[in-house]
Amino acid sequence: MNRHHWWRDAVIYQVYVRSFLDSTGDGVGDLAGVRSGLPYLRKLGVDGIWLSPFYPSPQHDHGYDVADYRGVDPLFGDLDEFDALAAAARRLGIRVLLDIVPNHCSSEHPWFREALASPPGSPARARFHFADGRGPDGDEPPNNWHAMFGGPAWTRVTEPDGRPGQWYLHMFTPEQPDWNWRTPEVAAEFDRILRFWLDRGVDGFRIDVAAGLYKHPELPDSPDPEADARTRDSVNPLAWNQPEVHDVWRQWRAVCEEYTARDGRERLLVGEVSVPSAREHARYVRPDELHQAFFFDLLGAPWDSDAFRKVISEAMQDIAGTGSTVTWVLNNHDQVRTVTRYGEPATDGSGLGTARARAAALLMLALPGAAYIYQGEELGLPEVVDLPDDALTDPIFHRTGSRARVRDGCRVPLPWSGQASPFGFTAGDGSAKPWLPQPEYFAEYATDRALADTRSFWHLYRDGLQLRSELPQLGEGTLRWLDTPPGVLAFVRGDGLVCAVNFGTAPTPAPVPGAPLLTSDGPCPPGVLPGSTAAWWIADL
Repeated sequence: MNRHHWWRDAVIYQVYVRSFLDSTGDGVGDLAGVRSGLPYLRKLGVDGIWLSPFYPSPQHDHGYDVADYRGVDPLFGDLDEFDALAAAARRLGIRVLLDIVPNHCSSEHPWFREALASPPGSPARARFHFADGRGPDGDEPPNNWHAMFGGPAWTRVTEPDGRPGQWYLHMFTPEQPDWNWRTPEVAAEFDRILRFWLDRGVDGFRIDVAAGLYKHPELPDSPDPEADARTRDSVNPLAWNQPEVHDVWRQWRAVCEEYTARDGRERLLVGEVSVPSAREHARYVRPDELHQAFFFDLLGAPWDSDAFRKVISEAMQDIAGTGSTVTWVLNNHDQVRTVTRYGEPATDGSGLGTARARAAALLMLALPGAAYIYQGEELGLPEVVDLPDDALTDPIFHRTGSRARVRDGCRVPLPWSGQASPFGFTAGDGSAKPWLPQPEYFAEYATDRALADTRSFWHLYRDGLQLRSELPQLGEGTLRWLDTPPGVLAFVRGDGLVCAVNFGTAPTPAPVPGAPLLTSDGPCPPGVLPGSTAAWWIADL
């Protein structure tokens, strides 16, 4: 394994700060809670953590509406606490990535407030997308685009003189105005923001909406204006994936290389890139752009051996062909949890979804490249699907009135210990209610139980990560497919490490005879691969 370029085969754990661990007893997770949880993550065996936004924010979209990119919201702590967290992580050998949001900010950001107080055509408004409305009185939006979270992508402002005025663009919510990256001042400001955090010792950045930033310069009508809202994905070709965005990543890469040249510590840029194909995805990870970009096709693939083989093969051909490595994910803070996505699990952790999620985890950890694990996946947490309407906080629900694709169910605070909520999540006497209610069955998934049960999800992840760090066949490299029966996927890594997955429910002949090195679901009889199971073998092939 290439340890110089640490990021090429790193396993990063995504910390959704407000749901990880609450140190103050107010029901919301915080940076001090993350710091106290670092030994747990060290024991799990991850290489680094990605922290969700903790910047000052009115929290309309849980921190993805940033009011100040250089601070810490008092809800989560302060800069001194961040520095203490970063120092503790370094002592444990855990790298720290920050979530940065360059596509949009908060409507309470000082620059946007200045824009509202300034006249049309002013430099303050040029930092955002302000435009005159259509129609005789300008009372119709400048174009027909819809926001990803529902409703029009434009909001009309009241001018300083009290008259109805221009409209501003927001591809998510009205509280998240989009920056105008065609104004050089915006790029210069983000250069300063990057340097602020790099000077504090961070190891890199996860970049929100990395295919965004630039919009078509003429802001024309879309032939399918509701595509983003319908799919809740960045598919409007006029608003996303414009060619100029690649210049931004070249500049950011140069900043990271500058810091690396100073002290030899490689800084990482990993992008949230939603584009139509693996080939388009590959353009973002060319040698002078992002180091990595999340490959979401594996997450979106149905539980089918042919579908998995297709997306893995395309990624290896198109993305790894750039000289980068593929960045695999099975879940994140915007997606239905894996065990639920693969089939409703029983609340005691049994069920088809659970078996498939365990197998998928072992498959992902065997693939060449890097992997990201969303918090709670190592516990096998299911999606909480029955949150009451009055508990939902996702702006998608409040803008659309629909529970479809609402993200609160994967963000419920983690259970750490005990038999009842808050399950050790909150400090103090436990009287504070977690910001989202935890179901009673979370007791079955609590961390203390997982660590004590050698057959738990946690031990599967820990064992897989440990072998991944010890076996030279795993991590960066290539794979070779093996011929297998229908419904079985198998490949070879390096010198004889075989990973096989049975996508069916019935046992099937194993691709390699003998006892496996590691399985996703208990002992495998020699020569047999049980249904919905993955296994690793060392073989002489």
